[in-house]
Amino acid sequence: MTDQAETRPAPRDDTLFDAGVQQCPYALYDRLRDEAPVYRDPVTGIYVVTRYDLVRQVLMDPDTFIASRRDDARDQIKSLHQQAIVREFEEKGWVPGKSVGQYDEPDHSAVRSIFDNTFRAGRMREFDPVIRGVLNELFDGFIDEGRVEWVSQVAIPLPMMVFAIQMGAKREDLAMIRRWTDAWVSRLGLMLSPEEEMRTVALQIEAQHFFQPFIEKLRGNPDGTFFSDLVNMEVPGWGRTLTDNEIHAHLMGDTFVGGGETTSNSFAGGIRILLENRDVWEKLKRDPDKYLKGFVEEMLRLESPVQGLTRFAARDVELAGVAIPAGSTIGVQYAAANRDPARFPEPERFDMERRNAGAHLAFSSGVHHCLGAALARRELYWCFHTVVERFEDFWLTPGQDGYDYEPNLFLRRMKRLELEFTPRR
Repeated sequence: MTDQAETRPAPRDDTLFDAGVQQCPYALYDRLRDEAPVYRDPVTGIYVVTRYDLVRQVLMDPDTFIASRRDDARDQIKSLHQQAIVREFEEKGWVPGKSVGQYDEPDHSAVRSIFDNTFRAGRMREFDPVIRGVLNELFDGFIDEGRVEWVSQVAIPLPMMVFAIQMGAKREDLAMIRRWTDAWVSRLGLMLSPEEEMRTVALQIEAQHFFQPFIEKLRGNPDGTFFSDLVNMEVPGWGRTLTDNEIHAHLMGDTFVGGGETTSNSFAGGIRILLENRDVWEKLKRDPDKYLKGFVEEMLRLESPVQGLTRFAARDVELAGVAIPAGSTIGVQYAAANRDPARFPEPERFDMERRNAGAHLAFSSGVHHCLGAALARRELYWCFHTVVERFEDFWLTPGQDGYDYEPNLFLRRMKRLELEFTPRR
């Protein structure tokens, strides 16, 4: 490893940790790809990887770029704030285990097998009637009003209602669950003060106490739902089922957040694309059967709902000439890779007939490819199919000035989206 590689100057002292940058990070992604495709963020210390080929290299090498820190790193003395969080969980709830994406092999494949049975692509088509039924119910609730707040009335409830049916939860519980997932996502985004983070911990513990009686009931009375499988299936090679701590982590991290939050972000991102590309809207209306699948893939590429996630260096490694010490955090920026002109010519152009649109990394790649990708695609397909069926045209409500996103290091999460529309009769 050369001294030149280790001391390569950064393009500027830019950071993804800036809430203003998070409103529209794409200009920074472009600059990093060109000038420093492996860039050490000056605030977080994360090595940010932005070029498509390099992101793929990290994702396809799970032995070098692991999903969680090794034991020696986890056992280092934690900050007083981290210790306080652990004590809060220990005294009042359950210290959360890992989500599926935080396991390395062979444990990753063992735990993932529980989810794969439910989320395999062939089975997802069985959910089409459920998804369409939920969509029609939601649209019926506002179609006569000529206006809708898209995020709260469609984008958020749709995946949560589908999950409620899958898991046997009641629809009247969704508002509470949403409050808990908001807290979980806020902690994930790393943009909270210590006081704010402790408030989200309290909400997470509240969610644990809500779900715990369901866990205990299902242990004695399996009912065939996904929730029941999560509680009762033995993990291959472990000789046991999941513990309560592990179940609570999977419920929030892998189902309601991993399966609901990210899809909600895509519903909002897709509407923004249609508002800003009226030619795309006209083509989609004219021939949805021809364009809908391409629309979904290109939307996922251009407005990636998960901007990026992290890996950790298992050993000293060099990436694009940059020396990365063992134990370092690697930020794999899917959204930056998805706009790499070396992989996607004219990357900012929305092209529903782009030949390689499906090569995007919105669902990651390799062993940690999103386990809910098939369900997300079905929900996105039918959501925008319903938009075409039910809207003649739509536009931003006058007075809404642009788009506002929640500060979050990893997710592209729109706050509100006020629309007016003409119903299609």
